[in-house]
Amino acid sequence: MTSILTNSAAMAALSTLRSIASGMETTQGRVSSGLRVETASDNAAYWSIATTMRSDNKALSTVQDALGLGAAKTDTAYTGLDNAIDVISEIKAKLVAAREPGVDKTKINKEISELKNQLVSTAQSASFSGENWLYRDAGSTAPLGTKEMVGSFTRSASGAVSVGILEFDAASSVLIDTVDSANGQLTKAIEIEQGANVGTGTANGTYYLVLASGGTAPTGAVAVELTSSTSDENVEGMISAVDAMLTALTDSAATLGATNKRISMQDDFMADLMDVIDKGVGRLVDADMNEESTRLKALQTQQQLGIQSLSIANSNSENILSLFR
Repeated sequence: MTSILTNSAAMAALSTLRSIASGMETTQGRVSSGLRVETASDNAAYWSIATTMRSDNKALSTVQDALGLGAAKTDTAYTGLDNAIDVISEIKAKLVAAREPGVDKTKINKEISELKNQLVSTAQSASFSGENWLYRDAGSTAPLGTKEMVGSFTRSASGAVSVGILEFDAASSVLIDTVDSANGQLTKAIEIEQGANVGTGTANGTYYLVLASGGTAPTGAVAVELTSSTSDENVEGMISAVDAMLTALTDSAATLGATNKRISMQDDFMADLMDVIDKGVGRLVDADMNEESTRLKALQTQQQLGIQSLSIANSNSENILSLFR
């Protein structure tokens, strides 16, 4: 039956055109945004996962920044320690030279004094972002203790999140403590065996190396200083004390170097992890541009055919007029 009130063919063509237009809108949105899942209505499950992982990736980026800050602090402290070790080795060499009979100990002591000043300068300068792990001045209210650095961000299977911490005990790296000399590697008293007591297990000499401005010398300890009357026994005792300091600083530098290496490895891992997460999210929500461009071309062709079909359907109604001529 042919009706001028209800054009079934035109309605069918129009319905097809609406469907094609909807498909084109979706495809054009994917092509323009590059995303297959852009909103929760596209795919709620994938959108939820992608949103969570993008948020976690931002947290990992912040962790990476924190690792960079931690690396800068450890690098600064290590550089100071490494320089201090070189200077103390030089002091040790000067003391060995002072043991040589006939040398002018007062002139050697002048060199040692300048080397001590260098140690103080090194310790004071090894500061980054307001933190100094080698020097404690009179304004500090508490001894340098364990330093914490953000090292990781993790999400458990249950969805709980936590921040991992890297630690370094700065108490072992303090060179000079002006508040409490016992806390500084160079300001504290070092007990050693000297003279007839060497090998007996009984200490009979106590020395310290540096006394910073405002600091107090440790009770009962003698400064590592040479005079023309300094005995060979005392010189040897000073050598032993300086060597003990050198050993302690070497251990601290080794620990600090290991911490710095851990930070570097963690930083590399964070970078790789962020890339992997980005790839994983991309597999869930990114649009396949080859596929979408092909679909868009097909829909454009279908749209042209739909328009042609609608034109044909509408022309059928016009043909009815010929019956009344």
